[in-house]
Amino acid sequence: MNKLLHKIAIYFIVAFINLASFQAIAQDNSIIVNDITQLNPIKVSSIIAPTTNQEIIEAVKTHKGPISIGGGRYSMGGQTATENALQIDMRKFNQVLAFSKAEKEITVQTGITWRKIQEYIDTCNLSVKIMQTYANFTVGGSLSVNVHGRYVGQGPLILSVKQIKVVLANGDMLVASPVVNKDLFYGAIGGYGGLGVIVEATLSLTDDCKVLRKDSVMSVTEYKAYFFNRIHNDTTVIFHNADFYPNSYKKVRAVSYIKTDKAATVPYRLKPINNSYGFDKFAYQFISEHPSGKWIRQHILDPVIYRNNPVEWRNYEASYDVYELEPKSRKKSTYVLQEYFVPVDNFDQFYPLMTGVLKQNKVNVINISIRHANKDPGSTLAWARTEVFAFVLYYKQGTSERDRDKVKSWTQQLTGAVLTCNGTYYLPYQIYATRDQFMKAYPDYNEFFKLKKKLDPDNKFRNKLWDAYY
Repeated sequence: MNKLLHKIAIYFIVAFINLASFQAIAQDNSIIVNDITQLNPIKVSSIIAPTTNQEIIEAVKTHKGPISIGGGRYSMGGQTATENALQIDMRKFNQVLAFSKAEKEITVQTGITWRKIQEYIDTCNLSVKIMQTYANFTVGGSLSVNVHGRYVGQGPLILSVKQIKVVLANGDMLVASPVVNKDLFYGAIGGYGGLGVIVEATLSLTDDCKVLRKDSVMSVTEYKAYFFNRIHNDTTVIFHNADFYPNSYKKVRAVSYIKTDKAATVPYRLKPINNSYGFDKFAYQFISEHPSGKWIRQHILDPVIYRNNPVEWRNYEASYDVYELEPKSRKKSTYVLQEYFVPVDNFDQFYPLMTGVLKQNKVNVINISIRHANKDPGSTLAWARTEVFAFVLYYKQGTSERDRDKVKSWTQQLTGAVLTCNGTYYLPYQIYATRDQFMKAYPDYNEFFKLKKKLDPDNKFRNKLWDAYY
């Protein structure tokens, strides 16, 4: 009898524990927003996916708590969310609103991807003027971080923007351009969603053309002179970048895409979608994990990849799919980006400091791409306050707290190094820079904060970036 009572007691205790666990799970109805790295899960209160300006206006006017704005979620430090916020998911807000082939301009809802724009304009033999390498990003996200690409003679995305429309914290929707509400124009572009929701953008387009790829391997000490002697003033060079070879960082491969009248050797005008990218993913895995992976990339893989000089369309080269970088899992390790900008005269000063930090900390660098950008025309949070070289660092890290602490340490070292060269760092990535480093890197931060205080007095528009620094 006692044994029976004991069993019954255990049964009810276990049942009670299971019920309590179920209730705890049931009560945790939080919605998680994360970014591509999967390093920054953030619990938000709710998500809306608007398709019209009016939906966004009503949501902004009526919501009492914080609001954050997300697109493709390719920023890597929580720049698209904050705890318990209303998340405005812009990805269904994706229509072309106006287009003029003659004027070479297009007006779009900002949740549209660059790929969708490319599909729309390609039949008219037009091309996006400035964008990042990958076409999956939304226009709004690109505007909010003021992206750049590999375009020679260009620079920040803002250089190709004619006007935007922004929904402010009080629900007003304002047109902003370099001449109308210019403080809003220069603040919202590169403003990381801190001033309002950019809902429309009118962009300048350019002609599509065929491009011939050429490349050259050289010592990094030769690259600056090579760029200014061979690339900088050549208007036929459409795309250009140079890639470091880790872990020695002594050589770079300079790759250019040059306007040509030759027949295309690539049969597509845009990169095919739904590609599995099996080889690319294997290559990134091999390079990042195998002891000889980086040597094999430099001496075997790349010589094979660059053995020919293909001719392709500009739109093809501008339509890369970020899925080619996606690993099988990001649970134990993940791929991450950082980026640093230095005045062109300080190229030779910065790269030894950068590579020294990377070597000392044994950073698992997959690639460092060098790009060039002209001066920003006036963004409040400009990363190109003068003509700059950009160093785009792509690396692999573990996801444990210990791994993340290591990354924080060497990231602050790199940030300190670029500041000694009168440069800056890019804000869309992990938010590890100290407040002092942020203020030195973006000396007009206070002007942005004053504008935010004026337009968003209750700090309605928030994310982890502005939680850290505002």
